[in-house]
Amino acid sequence: MSGHTHDHIDWADRLVLLRAADTLDAPAQAAIAARLVAKLPANPTVIDLGCGAGGMSTHFAQALATQHGGTIILVDATPELLHEAERAVLAAADAAQNNRADNPAFPPERGGHVATDGDGDHRTSDAGSSNHTAAAGGSGSEVSSNHTAATGSRAPTVEVRAIVADLADSALPDLLPAADLVWASRVVHHLPDQQAAIGTLAAVARAGGVVALAEGGLSFSCLPWDLGVGRPGLEDRLQAAQAEWFVGMREGIDGAVPMPYGWTVALERAGLADVSSFSALVDHPAPGPDGLTDYVHHHLSRLATHGADHLADEDRATLASLLDPDSSHYLGKRRDLFLLGARTVHHGRRS
Repeated sequence: MSGHTHDHIDWADRLVLLRAADTLDAPAQAAIAARLVAKLPANPTVIDLGCGAGGMSTHFAQALATQHGGTIILVDATPELLHEAERAVLAAADAAQNNRADNPAFPPERGGHVATDGDGDHRTSDAGSSNHTAAAGGSGSEVSSNHTAATGSRAPTVEVRAIVADLADSALPDLLPAADLVWASRVVHHLPDQQAAIGTLAAVARAGGVVALAEGGLSFSCLPWDLGVGRPGLEDRLQAAQAEWFVGMREGIDGAVPMPYGWTVALERAGLADVSSFSALVDHPAPGPDGLTDYVHHHLSRLATHGADHLADEDRATLASLLDPDSSHYLGKRRDLFLLGARTVHHGRRS
């Protein structure tokens, strides 16, 4: 059963799209994770709020595994996504630590190694440990904890926990440990009161901890301007239609509160210091990597649904032709698809 979301979107139904986006975003996400983890103390606690399919936390896990280790806590309101995120992050941590053990610069000593049975259960060998608990408190439910991946007695360990919780719940700080890094990627804009949510995120951070939001950036482009079907400039009109859909989505959230200022101002109003932003480029020139065509298909299918009421009949017909495998204009037959955009991260430190 899917978790409740304020935006009335079935996020579990978007798992395929989220996985594809995480794959294509991987270089940018890895750069962002490395930059943020470099700000943290040894053995930090990282909380990924609204973790989705776990793509970003796989890079946090890799960064922690190659440095001092730490704990990653995955939080999402959708159990299906949370389960996938936990699986992906554990696998990434395990792979990173195995790579470290194989690197002569990091000689292995005594330690444990997490393996995974075919049915997805985790087991350990040697001196490692993997425990599973189920608990509930407030509106959060801890579905798994203390899954630890480790290789080498002094090699860093990465513990992964997963908690079902609503990011709009003001009691969230009571459900979570104090964090050295609180991360939320493209989730705050789906919550009723964005400023209040940022205040809650700030309360989850320990003194000196970092709060980082991935919001905004540059809209992603993937289509040539002239497609040979319909009026040129389709993508510009799709992005305009998406913007109109977004306005309606915000208006349709129960209890929605406007936030008529930018993300850095919102972080400052939450009491954070040293507020700043940086961006990471996502750039896959044509013909692009494996999986790009499928991602573009999912992406345009979503835009076709969101923008249906904001597009001219001709543009809707063009989209239908691009998405139809039997059409001579099917996008899967093209070699000029690409992906270009930027992810922007706004961050500050709790005093």
